[in-house]
Amino acid sequence: MIRVGVVEDDPASIDRLLSHLDRFQREQGEAFHVGAFRDGADILEDYRPDWDILFLDIQMERVDGMTAARRIREVDSEVIIVFVTSSPQYAVAGYEVDALSYLMKPVTYAAFAQELTRSLVRLRRRERRHLLFAAVDGDRHRVDIADILYIESVKHHVMIHTLDADHTVVTTLKAMESELADDGFFRCNSGYLVNLRHVTGVEGNDCRVRGGVRLQISRPRKKEFLAVLSAYISARGITT
Repeated sequence: MIRVGVVEDDPASIDRLLSHLDRFQREQGEAFHVGAFRDGADILEDYRPDWDILFLDIQMERVDGMTAARRIREVDSEVIIVFVTSSPQYAVAGYEVDALSYLMKPVTYAAFAQELTRSLVRLRRRERRHLLFAAVDGDRHRVDIADILYIESVKHHVMIHTLDADHTVVTTLKAMESELADDGFFRCNSGYLVNLRHVTGVEGNDCRVRGGVRLQISRPRKKEFLAVLSAYISARGITT
């Protein structure tokens, strides 16, 4: 289900946007998971890159929308951001964080529906790859590849660590490396395959992964790892 977040500190404005979302779903036959946040600080708290579209107010008291967008882009290059503002001068800076567009307050339904439709078109053009596998418990799982943090080799199995759960699968890390060769993964040492999407930093010979996990980068692979990570970030336009 498409996940839409509304981040707005003005009660009247957030009610208006949520009302527009309800109307859009009724009229267009869509079904969204909708989340509402009262400040940029609220969505940044334990932010996970599983939102599809964010309507983000620019002027908020604790953490403004532009600061929130920059922080979000550090870990999420995919979410579609639409700024909501009372002044177009703030919206120009939206290009810095790859915002799709902006809406002027008070937001009319016509303008809202137009931008939401544009967002959905862009969202559905993306090809979301999923990995289907049978875990050792016999259950079959379908996992969005973007949600995989890293894959760990454990004896004759691999452990797939995702944003939501861990899965043990009978296969080899080499086979997984081949399967995910075009999906932004890198084998940082003999025991781990890391999703570059979730690498939040490099310290010494360790890379930090979202959630606080640190994975060792083997000395022979470090130069290549840094080059691949740099190229990945440049291609995705992530703010560093």
